[in-house]
Amino acid sequence: MKEFMMIFIGADYSDLGLSPEDLQNRMGKWFAWSEKMEKAGILRGGNALTPQIRRVVGENRTTTDLTSAEVKEIVGGYYLVMAKDFDQVQEIAQDFPDYDLGGTVEIREVMVFDR
Repeated sequence: MKEFMMIFIGADYSDLGLSPEDLQNRMGKWFAWSEKMEKAGILRGGNALTPQIRRVVGENRTTTDLTSAEVKEIVGGYYLVMAKDFDQVQEIAQDFPDYDLGGTVEIREVMVFDR
């Protein structure tokens, strides 16, 4: 088994004008999905991220503070999961709650370095 990161990319919920009921329903889908992975023993961790962004770029370390309104898509969170390969993670990602909002799951394998 290898460790993979599923990175969740899309619009910030507050920018979509979701009603409180829609937001509660959507969060229920997220909790059900993470619980499914926990029960399967494949979820290793993860977090949601706030929409505030600070970028530090280049040799001069140019700093820019951004909000979700200033960028089209943001990284809204991530999960770390254990799987045998990309195909298995893609199957896990079929239940991602935000596909209907145009959301994206980017799958990346975690590098392992010999010490």
